[in-house]
Amino acid sequence: MTQDRLKLDFLKAEAESLGFFLCGVTSMSPPEHFPNYQKWISDGLHAGMGYLARPDAIVKRGNPALILPGARSLISLGIPYFPAHQAPPSPDARTAGRVAGYAWGLDYHDILPPLLLQLAKRLSQHLNHEITFKVHTDSSPILEREYACRAGLGWIGKNSCLIHPELGSYFLLAEILTDLELPPNDHRMEDHCGTCQRCIQACPTGCILPDRTLDAKRCISYLTIENKGEIPLDLQPSVGNWVFGCDICQMVCPWNQRFASPPTHSTLQQVSTLAWVDLERELTLSKQEFDTTYKNRPISRSRYIGWLRNCIVAAGNLKSEELFSPLRSLLHNNPEPLIRKYAAFALWRSETSQTRSDLQNALEFETDPQVQLTIQTLLDSKSR
Repeated sequence: MTQDRLKLDFLKAEAESLGFFLCGVTSMSPPEHFPNYQKWISDGLHAGMGYLARPDAIVKRGNPALILPGARSLISLGIPYFPAHQAPPSPDARTAGRVAGYAWGLDYHDILPPLLLQLAKRLSQHLNHEITFKVHTDSSPILEREYACRAGLGWIGKNSCLIHPELGSYFLLAEILTDLELPPNDHRMEDHCGTCQRCIQACPTGCILPDRTLDAKRCISYLTIENKGEIPLDLQPSVGNWVFGCDICQMVCPWNQRFASPPTHSTLQQVSTLAWVDLERELTLSKQEFDTTYKNRPISRSRYIGWLRNCIVAAGNLKSEELFSPLRSLLHNNPEPLIRKYAAFALWRSETSQTRSDLQNALEFETDPQVQLTIQTLLDSKSR
């Protein structure tokens, strides 16, 4: 067995011991699909994620060797999380908000970097000499799915997720860039999506494009996480009861439903899972309670106002009587104009006998011009 093969076998064994069930190596050569990324940016499909369009970030995505001068190899890693389609039943479907599978546990931005550092240090110790490296999660300017595909971790599906035939797509990617020369993967995994269109057909907002990219402006994950502004009124019904992210395109994928056998344990989820939240409770959370409840959890990324906005939209879609009281309280008492505006939308969609009087009473005391306009517009639509 060659020294290169021994290095690679050690790397993969150590990666698996740390919870990375997928591990592969590729070269630092530029990504061949970089022009597709440039077009995606120029077409404005990245929505409000301006950091993706920064000139310095675009240059690095076109040539990741700029991130670590002298780097020779990119180690691509995949770590699984609990499959969303195997979520436990909701305690009460009338008031349950749904959370994307990767966010059921602790925030992977806190968990993955130390694991990556451990792996790099173990490799250095095994070789008995220091190696130069940098570790990355999805916050770095790397087209990580393309490099993972090149490293043999799977193929890029029609929903833009990386799919592995034994793990499906329920895993997160991470990378180690190093000056160590490792044997790159010499073949790519065959694309097994075939003629299947399930993810495209199932997407409630139609955000999945024919070229295996997404229109982020319409993606529920973007709308409920990265988006810090408003969720367009015409898209709110399609959000359903998702309050943080969305797994629909993964849940319907045959590679997740029938063929994949994800591990029953993940390093990412060593705490109790959070597949569902009680909207009746969430709509009454103070900022301090939100910060305490979701500290070190992915949900904290949505920030307090964004979280309330998401929960209000879900409550409006569920139209559950248990949620009307907290919605009315937000409409009349919340100090944030955006929250009062969304509470008005939610009550309007509930179409209860009390809706009109709720909106009229709120309008009488409302001081923000934009919220006044919103409530008046809703009242006018009710009168037609």
